Amino acid sequence: MAGNLFVIAAPSGAGKTTLVRMLLEQKSSVHLSISYTTRQPRPGEQNGREYHFVEATEFHAMIARQEFLEWAEVHGNFYGTSKKWIADQLAAGHDVLLEIDWQGAQQVRSLFPLAIGVFILPPSMEELTRRLTGRGTDSADVIARRLAAAQAEMRHVGEFDYVIINDQLAQALEDLRAVVRASSLSFGAQRARHAALFERMI
Repeated sequence: MAGNLFVIAAPSGAGKTTLVRMLLEQKSSVHLSISYTTRQPRPGEQNGREYHFVEATEFHAMIARQEFLEWAEVHGNFYGTSKKWIADQLAAGHDVLLEIDWQGAQQVRSLFPLAIGVFILPPSMEELTRRLTGRGTDSADVIARRLAAAQAEMRHVGEFDYVIINDQLAQALEDLRAVVRASSLSFGAQRARHAALFERMI
């Protein structure tokens, strides 16, 4: 695996999507994996940009064809990551970032043990509630379910290599950049990137 595979997970409302978007704006060398989903697009979302939006029948056909690196059902909708696209990107030496939940992260680690896990935490449950309510896109019942799911998801934080607490957005972004930068300097990454140099010198 020439490129690094970053697995970013967080409960809904922790700011994962915003952090990832800002990182990608600053780090063109990191490629975002666009997941497939059966959920309906939110206002402003475009097919092929935020997600590949597909019908449930097509999603299940893709499962049957074993096209997903990982897939999961979240809040009644299905999400999945293309296995071939990830493998092709890593083989080409590109860093790849996955935005998935903890269930997906477990599946990814089983196939890519060197995947680098990063979990984004909110600073408090009170702040998480405020963020979810402030979106204005979900009903009170949906928000209540998301908060309950968030508490269950956060119990898996210990399964990840790095934890970023998203209290101040600028600091959280700097922390995420630091993880990406440090990972590019690991022995395995440097040896793959500079194979000829290592052969001459070691």
